[in-house]
Formats: sequence, C-alpha cells, structure tokens
Amino acid sequence: MYAIIENGGKQYKVSEGDVVKVEKLRAEVGATVEFNAVLVANENGITVGEAASSAKVTATVQAQEKYRKIIVFKYKSKKNERKKQGHRQPFTAVKIEKINL
Repeated sequence: MYAIIENGGKQYKVSEGDVVKVEKLRAEVGATVEFNAVLVANENGITVGEAASSAKVTATVQAQEKYRKIIVFKYKSKKNERKKQGHRQPFTAVKIEKINL
C-alpha cells in the first residue's frame, strides 16, 4: 500500500514506515502531522480524485534540519563582475505512520 501526498507544491510517494524529507513544516520534533492524499493504491486498486481526497496520511516529525550547502556563483565575462553565495534549504524529516482511507 502506498500513497501520493502533496506538500509545498511537490508530490511524494510514501508507504508506511518511510522517512521522507519534505518542505519545512511548522511543527516540533515528535509532533504528529497529517497530509492530504492525492492518490492511494492498495490491494483493491488505485483511488484518485474525490475518493482519495478523503484519505489522510499521518506522520510524526523526526527532525528539523538543513540540506548541505550549495554554491551559487554568478559571473559576467569581461566585466569583473562576480558574486558568490551559499544556500542551505531547510527541510523537515517525517516518518509515515499510517495511511487512512
């Protein structure tokens, strides 16, 4: 059994027991959060649309962290124009506990 959930404009395929890194959520470590399902697949088949929108995916927050640093370097040739920046995107690691239909 798996589900497709939506968070932060992205969709994630999850199963029970998975740990997924999603866009940062305003929740403390150990808190329970719910996601809306876009699609649910189980042994009876695939459920989408209105039937899947009633499904809830329950997860617990494992960590609030940041990804590793990426370097953003802007350069214009022959102009002596250079700009170097670093960026670390924050994320929330959640463990999928249950998929409710």
